[in-house]
Amino acid sequence: MANERIVYFAHGHESGPWGTKIKRLAQVAENLNFRVVSPDYSGIKSGYGRVEKLLSLQPFAAEQLILVGSSMGSWVSLCASEKLKPQGLFLLASAVGLENLEPNSPRPFAEKTLLVHGWDDEVVPVENVIKFARNYQVPLHLLPADHRLITQLDSVANIFQNFLQQCLESKKDGDPRSQWEKEQEAKFQKETINQIQPRIPR
Repeated sequence: MANERIVYFAHGHESGPWGTKIKRLAQVAENLNFRVVSPDYSGIKSGYGRVEKLLSLQPFAAEQLILVGSSMGSWVSLCASEKLKPQGLFLLASAVGLENLEPNSPRPFAEKTLLVHGWDDEVVPVENVIKFARNYQVPLHLLPADHRLITQLDSVANIFQNFLQQCLESKKDGDPRSQWEKEQEAKFQKETINQIQPRIPR
């Protein structure tokens, strides 16, 4: 298991381990040679109970670990990330900023984190996720969809495929940053050097 690439899915509060979204995203992951695990949390109502179940499966043993959460499953993945330190967190319709969950905005602990949310989400207000993305400086994709995101499943699958490919590329070159991030860093360093260089009088 230590040399495996694994994607762990965490489904929502009222859904199951093999709903429409997970089936589609699992296919994307398997096409990129990831093993897929989708535990059944349906008998566990407590959020922390779900986190404990995920940790008990020992996903940290994987060489390359990606956590994918939907709705409450995003909260579960976020909480678990503090101990698991996955390479990637892919979070759909994330249950953040809600009063019935504590902490209501757990910090993401991953090399890469990406949020996907619907503009018309009727369960988690889009403002909650925008605030979360701003606070933790993580990228956010907003789609014309409700909480389930089913009407934008093709777009979600494409975003997920790109996310996994970026994770694979960063693992290959040993640098967790994307190419864009590396280019921005190089640009910043060049500008900084130019600013501190003394002017040579003519």
